[in-house]
Amino acid sequence: MNIVVCVKYVPDATADRRFEADNTVDRVGVDGLLSELDEYAVEQALVLKEKAEGEDVKVTALCVGPDKAVDAVRKALQMGADEGVLVSDDAIAGSDAIATSLVLAKAIEKIGATEKVDLVMCGMASTDASMSVVPAMLAERLGLPQVTFAALIERQGDQVRIKRDGDTATEVIGGTLPLVMSVTDQTGEARYPSFKGIMAAKKKPLETYSLADLGVDAAQVGLSVAWTTVADTAARPPRSAGEIVKDEDGSGASALTDFLASKKFI
Repeated sequence: MNIVVCVKYVPDATADRRFEADNTVDRVGVDGLLSELDEYAVEQALVLKEKAEGEDVKVTALCVGPDKAVDAVRKALQMGADEGVLVSDDAIAGSDAIATSLVLAKAIEKIGATEKVDLVMCGMASTDASMSVVPAMLAERLGLPQVTFAALIERQGDQVRIKRDGDTATEVIGGTLPLVMSVTDQTGEARYPSFKGIMAAKKKPLETYSLADLGVDAAQVGLSVAWTTVADTAARPPRSAGEIVKDEDGSGASALTDFLASKKFI
């Protein structure tokens, strides 16, 4: 069984995030990491591998991004993925979800040229753009069925069944491999890389592809052909000083209530 997990390199949410002059996210000059929501996809791929007793299962982590995005692939390898692939090309910068799905699809096709890809796994969204559309776009480009927002995954042979939790109901959806799947943060906590896993990751195969390697024309990707763009950005306003409610004459409770009501908290 051949599983490809799509992972994304995103700016660290705890660090200062910046935009370039063209309003694209600065992914080179800031600290970045593997998107937390994609860690759940890596985890579930590894769980499927561990449950497949007596079956040869390979997990490949695939990422599209700048050279620094290799850190996201390495994190997946440290968690337990078997191989890693990074697609890095200057022309990709500024690409939207449509172009990103094209590059990912071509990379998956290249990976599957030597061994058929049975399952493509993604997180429910990225922690920077939060669009949640790439899995569906991938399924369309690859001509595969999709089962999305899985909170629980079960597999028996080539049959996969997921549980999807909605606002008003829980759905159980089945599919036949090969297919594309996205998983939510309810599937189970992602494992931390062990020291053994960190050392082992240094010896695992990690390839880098360019657009030319995938047969993708640079004119098909990038900011100039993006269907979605950021129109404007503004710096986060500085944190204002808090207001202290004193209760010297017994009016503290009333003053606190008035304050909360003015902010529409109550």
